[in-house]
Amino acid sequence: MSAERLFTWKNPWFAASLGVVGAMVVLSLIVGFALLPYAGPNSRLTSLWDAICSAAGVPRATAVSGAAKPNFTTSNVVMNSQMFAPDTRSVGRGATLAMQCAICHGSNRQGQVDTPNLEGQPGSAVYKQLRDFKVAARTNAIMSPFAVKLSEQDMLDLAAYYSYLPRQSGSHPDPAVAAPTIVARGAPMRNVPACSSCHGTTDAKLGTPWLDGQSAVYIKAQLQAFAAGTRRNDISEQMRNIARQMTAGEIDEAARYYAGRP
Repeated sequence: MSAERLFTWKNPWFAASLGVVGAMVVLSLIVGFALLPYAGPNSRLTSLWDAICSAAGVPRATAVSGAAKPNFTTSNVVMNSQMFAPDTRSVGRGATLAMQCAICHGSNRQGQVDTPNLEGQPGSAVYKQLRDFKVAARTNAIMSPFAVKLSEQDMLDLAAYYSYLPRQSGSHPDPAVAAPTIVARGAPMRNVPACSSCHGTTDAKLGTPWLDGQSAVYIKAQLQAFAAGTRRNDISEQMRNIARQMTAGEIDEAARYYAGRP
């Protein structure tokens, strides 16, 4: 066995291999952090430092200055959990206001499969959608004229009332059948998180609705609208980015699963 040391600069093979690896690392950094950020068709980066920050996921303010603004109203709802603390007076006022909503929303909707059931929905979810309808971040021929007349307190009262009502059962026809993959685990290779990560049965992201018991027609229509970009009141395009990556089969599976009831 040779007594010559392998890991020493005197060994030409060791020195050459380190040189090659180092050159590849430097080249990768230059391409990934300097060249590729400028390659985008809509790149508005103004300096090398902006390109490096953008590639690292920390875009500089100057990198987006002058960027084209969307030609539609975006959702700018700001919420916190304290806004939806239980308040019996608010629930009472909301019950009066909700008399105008009963024909389309609620358990006695008489076949209204194209509208959501609001009973037991989180207050934050009801408030956000009403606020978006009011400012035209979300539009609908029926809801938009109704919401534009609501005051801030009216929206909070309606949110309090609907969140106070009993939530519909989350059970499904056959409990032995597992939830579809898109609901339980998502599609990680397409950057699609599990539906249950935000629309969970025990906890949910602030502002997201409870989906169990909703009409399959309604859920499918909303996913298709997000995918097509005709509904765009999701903050930071979260639902649009997800829906665009879902297949037609996955949309059907998610809609049928959440609509499933005994």
